[in-house]
Amino acid sequence: FRSHPGIDPIGIARSVQVRLDRGRWVQGGSTITQQLARNVFLNNQKKFGRKFREWILALALERKFSKDQILELYLNKVYYGGGAYGIDAASRKFFGHGAERLSLSEAAVIAGLVKAPSNYSPTADAEAAKGRAGVVIQQMVRNGYINQVQAEQADPESLKLASPAAQNSARYFTDWALPQLDTLIDETEAPLEVWTTLDPAMQRAADTAIRANAPAGAQGALVSLDRDGAVRAMVGGKDYVSSIYNRATQAQRQPGSSFKLFVYLAALEAGHKPEDSIVDEPVTIDGWSPRNDSRRNSGAVSLRTAFAYSLNTVAAKLGQEVGFTTIADMARRFGITTPINTHPAMVLGTSDVRLIDMTRAFASVAAKGVAVTPYGITRVTANSETIYTHEVDRSHVLVAPYVAAEMTDLLQTAVNTGTGRSAQIGRPVAGKTGT
Repeated sequence: FRSHPGIDPIGIARSVQVRLDRGRWVQGGSTITQQLARNVFLNNQKKFGRKFREWILALALERKFSKDQILELYLNKVYYGGGAYGIDAASRKFFGHGAERLSLSEAAVIAGLVKAPSNYSPTADAEAAKGRAGVVIQQMVRNGYINQVQAEQADPESLKLASPAAQNSARYFTDWALPQLDTLIDETEAPLEVWTTLDPAMQRAADTAIRANAPAGAQGALVSLDRDGAVRAMVGGKDYVSSIYNRATQAQRQPGSSFKLFVYLAALEAGHKPEDSIVDEPVTIDGWSPRNDSRRNSGAVSLRTAFAYSLNTVAAKLGQEVGFTTIADMARRFGITTPINTHPAMVLGTSDVRLIDMTRAFASVAAKGVAVTPYGITRVTANSETIYTHEVDRSHVLVAPYVAAEMTDLLQTAVNTGTGRSAQIGRPVAGKTGT
C-alpha cells in the first residue's frame, strides 16, 4: 500500500489471466485505493469497463491524496460487520461509544475486523475477535507504534462488549428482512444504506408486551403489519441472545379458533350473512363430536353471536356445509403456506401455521379483501444512488369487498361483546381469540 501508485500491476496481470482462463472476473487484484474508488464512485459489476474506470480513479486518488488520507477514507467506508460501515459506526455497534473513546484493545478488535468481518465479529465469536486483536497488537509492537509494556496492558481478554439488550428484539426483524436483499438487488460489494419499515416505538412496545405477558419458561412472538404489509414490529422470542430462533416467521403452531377466520370467510363468500340464524347443538361429523368451551349449547343463534363466542359446533356445521376443502383453499388464498389437513377438526385450527402467515391473512381482511404481502425493506441506496424502492401491489383481490366488510364486522363483534373483550382499547378494534 505504501509503495504502489494506486494499482498493483502484478495483481492486475494475475486478475486478467484468470479472466482469460475462466471467461469471467473472479479475483480483482484490487488495492486499498481501488476498493475505495469502487466504494465511493462505482458499482460492483464484474466487467472490464468498470475495472478500467476503477484503475483510472485509483491513480487519480493517489495523485490527489496522501497515503494516510486514502487509508483514513477507506477505513471510514469499509464494512466491519453487524451493519456497521466505518470505524465510528463499528465502535458504537460493538462497544457502545464513539471512535474517539476507543481504547487500544478496542481499536485492535476493530482493526482486526477489516480482513474478515464475519469471521472475527466480537458478537458472533468473541474468542476469534480477541485472538485477532492480539495479532494486531503484536504487529503494532513489531512496527514500532507501541512498546511491549503498552501491548501487555492492552489485554483483549478484558474487553467488555456493548450490551445487546437494546437491540435484541429488532434482530429478529433484521434476520428476516435483510436476507431478502439477495432477491431485491443485484450482487454488490458497495456499501449499502437500507431503509426498513420497522417503527422503533412500536418495536419497543411489542418487546415489552412479550416480556410482560409470556409466563416463566414460555416463549412468545408478535408481528405487526399495516394494511400495505409493512412490518412495523416483529418479536420472535423473549430474548434474542438466548435464542435466535424466530418464532414469528419460522415456528409452526396450531392457531386454535383464530383459524375460524377462514371458516367464516368461506361461509360469507358462499352467501351467508352475519345475522343468519344457525342452531348451536351437538353435532357429529365422521365420528368427530366437537364441544363448545362452555360445554353448553345455546340453540338458535346468529352467525355473529356464534363467531363472537367462538362456538365450535357452529364452526363444524359451517365447515360441513361449505366444505372442508373450500376452507383450506380459502386459507391458502389468504397466505397460509403450511400444509392444511381437510378433516373436520381442521375448523378448530388443528393444522400448524406460521404467525406471520396468520397476521398476513388478518391484514388482508383489514385491507378490504386485497392481498397483503409482508415486507420489511422500503428503499436501498448504494453510493447515494437509489437501487431499489418497494412498490405496494394492490391488484390481487382475494374476496369481494362486501365479504371483507362483513368479516371485519364479525371480528369487531368478537372484541366488543365476545371472547376478545380484554382486547378493547377505547377505539374500534377487530380480532379473534384462539380459544
